[in-house]
Amino acid sequence: MNPRILVPQPIHEEGLRLLREVGDVEVVETDRMLSRDELKAALRRTDYFLSIGDLPLDADILDANPELKGISAVAGHPEEWMDVDAATARGIPVTGLTRGPVLKTTADLTIALLLGLAWRLIEADRYTRCGRFRQEQSTLFMGHSLEGKTLGLVGLGGVGQAVARRARAFELELVYTKRERASPSLEEELGATWIPELDDLLRRSDFVSVHAEYGESTHKLIGRRELGLMKPTAFLINTARGRIVDEEALIDALRAGTIAGAGLDVYWNEPPVTYSPDPNPALFKLDNVILSPHLGGATEETLAVLARLGAENLVALIRGERPPSVVNPQAFEQRSATR
Repeated sequence: MNPRILVPQPIHEEGLRLLREVGDVEVVETDRMLSRDELKAALRRTDYFLSIGDLPLDADILDANPELKGISAVAGHPEEWMDVDAATARGIPVTGLTRGPVLKTTADLTIALLLGLAWRLIEADRYTRCGRFRQEQSTLFMGHSLEGKTLGLVGLGGVGQAVARRARAFELELVYTKRERASPSLEEELGATWIPELDDLLRRSDFVSVHAEYGESTHKLIGRRELGLMKPTAFLINTARGRIVDEEALIDALRAGTIAGAGLDVYWNEPPVTYSPDPNPALFKLDNVILSPHLGGATEETLAVLARLGAENLVALIRGERPPSVVNPQAFEQRSATR
């Protein structure tokens, strides 16, 4: 009997092709996150699970199928949103991916949001569609040039560095803040200047782009006080994690004109903190914010790579191999002892 493989939402065909070579594949055709009950029911009818995105998998959900044989997480750091310890205790190996495939696409999206804010592209589209374009070079609708403006990066990890490399093409002045200063060679390569204090970066920047890791030390890192330090002409961009920014304070700042606008790809209510994405409806009513549905890795090319890598990990588990990306290798020993 072929192993049963469950995929909880549509993925790129490149991954499905690999999975179909080794088992019977069920793809749940849906445009939303499965509910807890739906996910439990789905797990009961499978042997292997390809987990997409930040789908929360806790002990209660894993208990739906004590015979589950393996999970391939198509995301980086599955321990952030999955109870890996619970999987280990049940003898379920879990594989993950590095964030490499999505670093550049997230940087591309960050620059797209920056350009969209500077040029008021969403507003410009509406302006033109409603028939108001009746004069060229009109002062009724103006954007902002980028040359000479300052882009402040909050964090300089993989995505932050990729953003910096792209931003240089627009002749932006680059500044960054992080706990430990980057090496002189990296600063020279990126053309970036270190600012030790976040407050100083906020006061100086025309665009502030968030790229910090999320944790206790960065929870609400950008709050009401910090937003008040920004220029009234400045824009905030967040493609990192929603809860790094105090969303209620941001909404108030956008309404009051404390800052000029924001570009958001992540939100306060998103997995793994909440079970499914639930952006604040107040954001939908604001004209000075660009919203995207967590698109950081959502290009056809990147999703093909992610699907292939995730499928390769699951195929290896099905064949009895130990992929190097297993995050809980002790699960194999636990499996041998209990099954």
